[in-house]
Amino acid sequence: MGVGLAAAIGATPALAHAKRSPVRPEDEKFMRLAIDEAAKGDFPFGAVIVHDGKVFSTGRNLGVTNNDPTAHGEMVAIRRFVADNPAKDLKGATLYTSGEPCPMCMGAIVWCGMGRVVFAASIEQLAKRLGQIMITSRAVAEAAPFLTVEITGGVLAPEALALFDKK
Repeated sequence: MGVGLAAAIGATPALAHAKRSPVRPEDEKFMRLAIDEAAKGDFPFGAVIVHDGKVFSTGRNLGVTNNDPTAHGEMVAIRRFVADNPAKDLKGATLYTSGEPCPMCMGAIVWCGMGRVVFAASIEQLAKRLGQIMITSRAVAEAAPFLTVEITGGVLAPEALALFDKK
């Protein structure tokens, strides 16, 4: 039932929880890997998918290389993982990304059932460098009534933003 129909009949739509999560000891280590991926991308965006302390997959922006505007770092990391593994194995994983996920990427993260997103630069910070759809990862997560996603932002943001000066 859509939110519009639910509201029309007086039902209260269920909202997921986008839970702010504190920085954890391992976050800088995995964010550095995401930033290393970003440095190799067509645009400076990189991602690393981690589960139980193990790197499952990596990705970098390949939009120009692949002539694919959906080839964001997060999408490339997800596609690489599911090329050889069941998508269900992404449930509960953490995705580290050099830039806060756009709505497309955050939607994919939600559909994969990942439990946590850790980003460096926020959409607001990124918008000062290049065009952004101004919808936060939190807003996307809160619109999904079936999943709670922990979100941690700002991890090594200055390092991620510095990559824009090198491109």
